[in-house]
Amino acid sequence: MSDLFDTAAFRVTDRAGASWKKHATTLHPRVDKDLLKRSVEKDRDRIAELQRRLFAERTRALLVIFQAMDAAGKDSCIDHVLSGVNPQGCQVWSFKAPSSEELAHDFLWRHAKSLPERGMIGVHNRSHYEEVLVVKVHPEYLLGQRIPGITSVKDADAAFWEQRYASIRAFEEHLARQGVTLMKFHLHMGRDVQRKRFQERLEDPEKNWKFSLGDVKERALWDPYMDAYEQAIAATATPHAPWFIVPADEQWESRAIVCRLVREQLEAMDPQVPRLSPKAAQELKEAAALLKEA
Repeated sequence: MSDLFDTAAFRVTDRAGASWKKHATTLHPRVDKDLLKRSVEKDRDRIAELQRRLFAERTRALLVIFQAMDAAGKDSCIDHVLSGVNPQGCQVWSFKAPSSEELAHDFLWRHAKSLPERGMIGVHNRSHYEEVLVVKVHPEYLLGQRIPGITSVKDADAAFWEQRYASIRAFEEHLARQGVTLMKFHLHMGRDVQRKRFQERLEDPEKNWKFSLGDVKERALWDPYMDAYEQAIAATATPHAPWFIVPADEQWESRAIVCRLVREQLEAMDPQVPRLSPKAAQELKEAAALLKEA
């Protein structure tokens, strides 16, 4: 099933690859759903195996970031990709509106303190990119951050946003140097599909709990959000911190693609179970002898 789709097509490592014109919201050609489901199952098992080795190695970490418009399927994608992973080796953080404590620090603080430990897979459901997405669409949110020089929304000019992009690039470059591999996913959903999913949340009692009036109101700002995403991806896509723009109109497509990309990344990292030191190997022999006598 390795030829269901070309994963290289979703990878963005520079400004040129960020244009929406280059990225569809569905796979072309389309792939049978049963094939996609089997692909997820196979890759999920492989991810679990590689995660155990990463946990034993304990020298590196994998940070997987999910960004998308509301109803694009972030939660279900995380569920399907990582459901086979030992919970002891995985940390998932879901970022909502910042608290008063978080607003008292710089915009990267709450994300830096939620980074995965060495040996772990970390997942950020939304991330520091909210600060150049939601906050860029709603610059009035900046007024609560007590940033020097920002006293009105007019102060958030092009230079201000470029400084934020530069801070993000520097942060991610630092993480890469420290052994944190980054994968940044944008689940690319069409506007009509979002309307359909919101409608399902309204009509299906089992999905009513997902409904939020605020999400529907934000839908009116679709175009500004798309501009903000394109600009953020263009400004922060690098070889050491790539973006992956994944078609998300069909959830089994996005799940299969993300699963395959995570599996391929872990295989490229090739984590190894540590070899015992001579001292530890000798202690192992002594322990075996003692057990025979016990």
